[in-house]
Amino acid sequence: MAQRFSAPSSSLGRGSSSGVPRSLVVLTVVSLLMFVVGAREGDSGVLHGIRGVFQAVASPVRVVGSFAASPVSGIGNVVGNLTADSETLSELRDENEQLKAQVAKLSEYEQQANTLTELLQLRNEYSLTSTAARVIAQSSDSWTSTITIDKGSTSGIAVGMPVTSSTGVIGQVSECGPSTAVVRLITDESSGVSCMVQSSRAQGQLVGSADGTLRLTLVRSDQQVATGDTIITSGLGGVYPRGLPVGTVTNVTKSSGALYYDISVDPLCTVSSLEEVLVITSINDDQQASAEDTASANDQDKAVTSTSAATASATTDGSANSDDGSSNDGDSSGE
Repeated sequence: MAQRFSAPSSSLGRGSSSGVPRSLVVLTVVSLLMFVVGAREGDSGVLHGIRGVFQAVASPVRVVGSFAASPVSGIGNVVGNLTADSETLSELRDENEQLKAQVAKLSEYEQQANTLTELLQLRNEYSLTSTAARVIAQSSDSWTSTITIDKGSTSGIAVGMPVTSSTGVIGQVSECGPSTAVVRLITDESSGVSCMVQSSRAQGQLVGSADGTLRLTLVRSDQQVATGDTIITSGLGGVYPRGLPVGTVTNVTKSSGALYYDISVDPLCTVSSLEEVLVITSINDDQQASAEDTASANDQDKAVTSTSAATASATTDGSANSDDGSSNDGDSSGE
């Protein structure tokens, strides 16, 4: 019995004899035709208009899709960071610590550079012959106020040389070794500095005390002194250069009948935070007390001496008159 064979049906969904789907071939041909037609018709053709419409319709969809994908992308980054291996995190921690150490070191260098710059400015401003030194220790007892610096006789330092910071006078070298020296501070009770009030030129002696406070003594009560006045070195005695800042007047009192003021002074330099100082190795004639300041100091001493002598004379005369009166009374009664 003869069998019937039906021919394969022709359909776009079926494969061609070469094995390539006919739908793919058709779409490829259509795409080529549309490309050629679009290239020939220019920007004002029908195909370009249809494409613009499709872009306008699809644009909101793209925006919504991008918005929806953002959290997913962020979560992916977070997950990636959380899943970083421990070795990478350890490296980052080490790098962070190294950067912190470098920042601290650079900050210290900057602070030292600023301090040295200020000392250099002070030296240039007052034309000081000096050498810089570093503070390496402070006195640990309550009987003395001293600091120790890292330079001594081998660096040209000697006993008696004045020492200043970038803000004001701090003391005088009291002991000196080959490589270190001890500086007695102006707040020490055995310290004394010839000073004057900058505004009125009133002469006095700045002395320390056991409690670390400063007093300006021997300033006559007829001189002009007020709270806030700046105290500077006078240059008398040739120890400290004239004009260096020392402190500020904080209180001025005058007792009844007293010849001198009682003046409290706040030092300009805070020794507790002091790191670098300037040791003045020599002073010239221009840095000593002027003739006018010396004459003023002498006149002040003479005025004080005269006042003291007059007071003593008045006291003596009063006693003598009293004695004479008693004798006369005695004589009268005897008669």
